[in-house]
Amino acid sequence: MSNYMITSDTTCDLPESYLKENNIDIIPLYYNLDDVVYGDEINLDPKDFYNKMRNGSMPSTMACNPDAADKIFRKILEKGHDILHIAFSSALSSSYNTVAVVGKELAEEFPDRKIIVIDSKSASMGEGLVVYKAIENRNNNMTIEDNAKWIEENLLNFCHQFTVNDLFHLHRGGRVSKATAIIGTMINVKPVLHVNDEGALVSLNNVRGRKKAINTLAENMGKNIDGFNNDVIMISHGDCYDEAFTLGEKLKELYGVKEVMINYVCPTVGAHSGPGTIALFFMGKQR
Repeated sequence: MSNYMITSDTTCDLPESYLKENNIDIIPLYYNLDDVVYGDEINLDPKDFYNKMRNGSMPSTMACNPDAADKIFRKILEKGHDILHIAFSSALSSSYNTVAVVGKELAEEFPDRKIIVIDSKSASMGEGLVVYKAIENRNNNMTIEDNAKWIEENLLNFCHQFTVNDLFHLHRGGRVSKATAIIGTMINVKPVLHVNDEGALVSLNNVRGRKKAINTLAENMGKNIDGFNNDVIMISHGDCYDEAFTLGEKLKELYGVKEVMINYVCPTVGAHSGPGTIALFFMGKQR
């Protein structure tokens, strides 16, 4: 195996078991909820986080701490490994810029080591899917330079489709107007959104009803996957596992997907999308 480590941050939303199995160090991002800062040594169970949101608590989010990034990178470099870091979209957080600065400073201190920091232009398990593909490439003995090049060349084929259950969380994040949130809630409108080529959250279309919104995720995937390997896809959720599982089983039946990796939307992203979020990630022709 090539002598480099792949790292990411909290927002990749990959299961803890996968991170441990593949020795992926995670740089924490932070959030404040009920006057407590979580994200590193203090963590809140995702189910408890979403229950607090349902009960009216409104979290605020923060980027990563440069000292935390320095500590994680330094540990890897001192062991003689190079680093390929896959960061949360720069259109959604300053974390990429923070880590890039840390990487540049450490490169001067460790001139014999390579540190490559990639803006994934992705979020949640879309970012996780980038990490997954990078691990596959490394396991196939791809060099760190070729792996980084492959990721950059294929970034816009990592597709994100998602829907939310409560428009008011999107309003708080500036994604929809207050009027849209009020009227949409009254007539049961559910938006279908995606992460665009710049890595920002944007609306694709609105549909009536939760079931139709989730079905639209599946339909959109089917229109976009010709010629791409989607043996493994990912679904993240805002504490609605049963709906995520049902969607995954449907995609296996429709498109021959072999494995669906399912996990929570982390609080950093979930603070803006809210309970009931369903997000689907796959490889396709265009975002």
